[in-house]
Amino acid sequence: MASIKIVRRKNKQRKDGTAPLALRISKDYKTNYCFLGQYVLDKDWNADEGKVKKSHPNSKKLNNFLLKKLTEANDISFEKNNNSSSKLIKKNLQGSRTRNSFYKIAALRIETKFKRGVFSVAKSELSILYNLEEFMNLDESLTIEEVKDAIKKRRKERISKGRKYEYHWDDAITYFKKNSSLYFEDINEFFIEKYKTFCQVYLEHKTRTKTNQLIFIRTLFNSAINDKIIDKKFYPFGGDKEKIKIGSGNKIGLTAPEIQKIENIELTEDTSIYHTQNVWLFTFYFAGIRISDAIKLKWSDFKDGRLFYVMNKNEKPLSLKVSEKAEAILEYYKQDKEANNGFIFPFLKDVNESDTEDVFRKTRNATKLLNKYLKRIGGICEIDKNLSNHIARHSFGNIAGNKIHPRMLQKLYRHSDLKTTLVYQANFIHEEADDALESVINF
Repeated sequence: MASIKIVRRKNKQRKDGTAPLALRISKDYKTNYCFLGQYVLDKDWNADEGKVKKSHPNSKKLNNFLLKKLTEANDISFEKNNNSSSKLIKKNLQGSRTRNSFYKIAALRIETKFKRGVFSVAKSELSILYNLEEFMNLDESLTIEEVKDAIKKRRKERISKGRKYEYHWDDAITYFKKNSSLYFEDINEFFIEKYKTFCQVYLEHKTRTKTNQLIFIRTLFNSAINDKIIDKKFYPFGGDKEKIKIGSGNKIGLTAPEIQKIENIELTEDTSIYHTQNVWLFTFYFAGIRISDAIKLKWSDFKDGRLFYVMNKNEKPLSLKVSEKAEAILEYYKQDKEANNGFIFPFLKDVNESDTEDVFRKTRNATKLLNKYLKRIGGICEIDKNLSNHIARHSFGNIAGNKIHPRMLQKLYRHSDLKTTLVYQANFIHEEADDALESVINF
């Protein structure tokens, strides 16, 4: 019979003081190690009992995991009886498939998105890989502030190189394709739990941002399992493992009086803040079309007093009447039709339309600029809500309330499913809840 024990490989200790846990499989004077993807500090490890101490933040869950792995290894040893070597037991425990780098599979997926021109999604997913790398390289001997500063410095350097064209997304893809420091088998529920903590403490991510990263990791696992790259037994989601909960969040829109405040402020013409006021109101007048889409609108999109609009997010077409208020904004920009190269607003007048990456970059820069000046407009109007690009859509929903039939709102919002519209609009309809509350407290 093979002798199997869980040990802490202190000879492979990392800079942060943690060392990997492994199954030590010994038989016939030969020993093999099967690493479990978990790293612990010496102070949290009980070498005699082969489990973590209560001082470890996830001692109960981790010890359950270790017991499960130990049982699995012993079962294989019993099954093979005396015909198996320590190497064979390890091989059966790991599975016959060659381990694949999580980074490599993720990089291939992101590369495809870049080539298809889906830059916003590709860049956000690439950011997740950098976040994971920061987590893998975390030096817990440093203070939280020291780690935060180092992460911000590295991110700033990448952005600076990108702006100077010294670093392209191709370089990032190549880097992660060659990076084999993270495997699918390393990502289990304990890894995910620690990563969520890292995102919250060191990256200061909100709940939705953390959730989006877990969804990305889950998507990669599903794809890898379907492609027979990894065995489904390593899947860390569902069942009694990690469950991804997507919260609805609070969608807060402006009221009609607050919209009127924005309409009535007088700003110096042909300035960035003046264009911001016009673009934001323009999106509101068309049921909250996305700012990134509004920036790309051209005069050719308007015919017979109507906007023929294709939503970039889901490529759904829609025709909307140009209201008097929207027409007034269009009238102002008619004088610059040629100067803006056919665009309504001036933000993309110098863009190379045949270069999808240039269109994306200039659109993204414009939306950042608009968000900056919207904050100033909010201050001028004394609006204490977070005035942002997307709040135009929430504002339309808030004012619409239950005045417009859900089917019509579904059309205006370009939602595929009426349920999506009903859930979205529920954020802004409070009358029944308010009446119910009043009926109880006003006795």
